[in-house]
Amino acid sequence: MKSMKKTFLGTGIALTLLSACAPKQSQETLTKSGLNPTNYETIVDGVKPVKLYTLKNAAGMEVCVTNFGGRIVSIMVPDKNGNLKDVVLGFDSIADYQNIPSDFGASIGRYANRINKGVIVMDGETIQLPQNNFGHCLHGGPKGWQYQVYEANQLNDSTMTLTMKSPDGDANFPGNVTATVTYALTRDNAIDINYEATTDKKTVINMTNHSYFNLSGNPANPATDHILYVNADSITPVDSTFMTTGEMMAVTETPFDFNTPKTIAPDVTNFENEQIKFGNGFDHNWVLNTKGDINQLAAKLTSPTSGITLEVYTNEPGIQVYTGNFLDGTVKGKKGITYPQRASVCLETQHYPDSPNKSQWLSVILEPGQTYHSQCIFKFGVEK
Repeated sequence: MKSMKKTFLGTGIALTLLSACAPKQSQETLTKSGLNPTNYETIVDGVKPVKLYTLKNAAGMEVCVTNFGGRIVSIMVPDKNGNLKDVVLGFDSIADYQNIPSDFGASIGRYANRINKGVIVMDGETIQLPQNNFGHCLHGGPKGWQYQVYEANQLNDSTMTLTMKSPDGDANFPGNVTATVTYALTRDNAIDINYEATTDKKTVINMTNHSYFNLSGNPANPATDHILYVNADSITPVDSTFMTTGEMMAVTETPFDFNTPKTIAPDVTNFENEQIKFGNGFDHNWVLNTKGDINQLAAKLTSPTSGITLEVYTNEPGIQVYTGNFLDGTVKGKKGITYPQRASVCLETQHYPDSPNKSQWLSVILEPGQTYHSQCIFKFGVEK
């Protein structure tokens, strides 16, 4: 759900880097995805260490994560021929993540998606948040958690926890918030992501993962040939500034009906549809039929070339489907590959955009003494 105006904005993130030149690593020390962990080692703000962490399971799957923004950097899964493919977009070094503002793989907070005009009202007090996208607050503003350093604790080969301690007034959001993101790589090739948060003052929170998937393993090609299923009968339509109107729109007989799996193209460029025109493609929140049941399939993405499948399960009421509409061929990612328009599909589980200002939707308020909990499972498989 990003645009070049929002994903690759030159927002000028001031980071103090204290990194020494490290010796070049041998081929044996690279990750399966070809990443050099040394390229992710640095110090931010003079005191916060950043590293690359590797999760693996007995099936041979590998997931690499950096605690800068809590980002998934690579996901290696087997294709229909048993060959491992990297199925997410990202960068080869921490410097690229710092110098090219993006949401690639990030753990988003405090509030995923948009808040109208960056305004929330808490107990009668109007709070002005940063306005970084068409006058709205997107993903917590230009210094959201995707640009901050999480404390990392790798518990074992397949599990790690990231902790963010966000002070009262962080981007003007109220409350001292402690949030955790736990990545667990399961035996059956699923990434089980659990988010928790507590606060000492009434606040809002809505976290998600922002991985850009290309299941073909070749992000030099658009992902518009992927087959998508979304278990939803409606979306929350937007205006020309990507802001939800507060309405529900049925997907029946529209390009947004993925209740029967279908290829993303050609509907993604059906600009005769006003919503497609506003989003420059798919960049919308689907209202899931799963009603918070983590055991029901929320969405499924399939690459016809690799046979790799991705099933999404969540306890969230919505999922934002974004088709990389504003990638424009100017950004070089891992292995020097230039990412073209619609090189990926994002599947962001979430509460609905601008829920703080829409009382008809499920609340995103977190009170002292409560614990926020959100879960998303990305389960990979193959279809031959």
